[in-house]
Amino acid sequence: MDFTFTEEQQAAVEAAKAVFSGVAPDRVPSPALTPGAVADDFDRPLWAGLAGSDLLSLVLAAEHGGAGLDPIALCLVLRESAKVLARVPLLEHSAVAMTVQAYGSPELAAEILPRAGRGELVLTAAANGRTGHDPAELAVTARRQGGSWLLDGVQTGVPWAQSADRIAVPAHTDPHTDPHADQQAGTARAVVALVPRDHPGVTLADQVSTNGERFAEVRLDAVRVGDHEVIDAEGAWEWLRDLLTTGTCALALGLGERVLAMTSEYTGKREQFGFPVATFQAVAVQAADRYIDLRAMEVTLWQAAWRLATRSPGALPVSGDVAVAKIWASDGVRRVVQTAQHLHGGFGADTDYPLHRYHAWAKQIELSLGPAAAHEEALGDLLAAHPLR
Repeated sequence: MDFTFTEEQQAAVEAAKAVFSGVAPDRVPSPALTPGAVADDFDRPLWAGLAGSDLLSLVLAAEHGGAGLDPIALCLVLRESAKVLARVPLLEHSAVAMTVQAYGSPELAAEILPRAGRGELVLTAAANGRTGHDPAELAVTARRQGGSWLLDGVQTGVPWAQSADRIAVPAHTDPHTDPHADQQAGTARAVVALVPRDHPGVTLADQVSTNGERFAEVRLDAVRVGDHEVIDAEGAWEWLRDLLTTGTCALALGLGERVLAMTSEYTGKREQFGFPVATFQAVAVQAADRYIDLRAMEVTLWQAAWRLATRSPGALPVSGDVAVAKIWASDGVRRVVQTAQHLHGGFGADTDYPLHRYHAWAKQIELSLGPAAAHEEALGDLLAAHPLR
C-alpha cells in the first residue's frame, strides 16, 4: 500500500497545523470540575480561523467555493484537530456538506454549500438514534405529503445542536406509503433531512457529553420540511454514517498520538532510583505496545478513508473497512489513555495537567457511533453476507 499523501493533502495538514497551533486544550473549564457543559457554544474564534484558512471548504467542489479534496484530506485535518482537543463541529459540518454535495439536489447544494464553506452556516448530524445503540435511521419516521415531508421521532446525543443552523436527521420511510420503497418486501428506505434548528416542531433538550460538551436530544413532532430539503437518494445515509465513523477514527488517532507524545516526554524526565523511568523495561514495553496500537489505528483508518474517497470495490463493502477502523480506534484509543494515566502516576489525575481532558475525550470518541463490540457485530454480519473466497 502507498501511504504517500498528495501535495494538496499535505498543504491541508500544514494549514491545519497553523490554525491549531494557538489552541490550548485547557482554554475552557475542566469537564472534571464542571457540573454542566464546559461552555454554551463551540470555539467561534477557531471556527473563524478555519473558515479564513479555507479548511471549512476543503472538501467542497470549486463550483461551491471549495478545494475539491477528498475524505483523506478531511481525516488529515481532523487528526490535527484532535491533538489540541479543538472544540468545533468540523467533522459533522464537513461530513454533512459532503453528503449534500454527493447526493443532494442542486437546489439544496446551492442553498447550503457556499455558506457552509465560508463558515456562515453551521451543520451537524444526528447519528446516535434514540438510545445510542439502535440504528439512527429507525429513530425518526418520514412521511411524504404532497411536496413536503413530515418527520416524527427523537435523536439523542446530537453534537452542538444548539449552535448549528441545520441538523442532518436520518429517518426511515413507511414502505406502505413510500412509492420508492420495496412494498412487496415491506422494507423501508433511509433518507436524510436537513432540518433548521429553530424549525416549528423541533425541540432541543440539553445533554452533556462525556467530554463536557453541550449536546442535545432533538425531538421532532410533525416537523414539515420541503421536498428539496430531504435527501432520498439511495446510499446517502450510509455514506454520511461511514464518513462520520471514519472521521471519528481520525480523531482517535490524533488524540492517541498526542497522548503518547505527552507520556514519552513525562517518562523521559521523571526519575526513579536516579534514572528516567522511560529507561525501565516495564515502562518501555507498555509504551511500545501503545505505539503498535497507533500504527494499527493508522493503517486501518487510511484503508477506510481510501475506500470512501475512491469508492473502489473490495471483498467487502466499504462499511467493512470502516468497521475494522472503528474497532481499532475504539479499543486502541482506550488502551493508549489508560496506559498514559498509569505511566503518569498521580500526576495524570491532576486537573491542572491536561491529560485528564484527553482521557474524557478519548472515552467520548471510543463510544461515538458505536463501541468496538458494535462494529465487531456489524463486521460479522458483513462476513456472513459476503463470504470471502
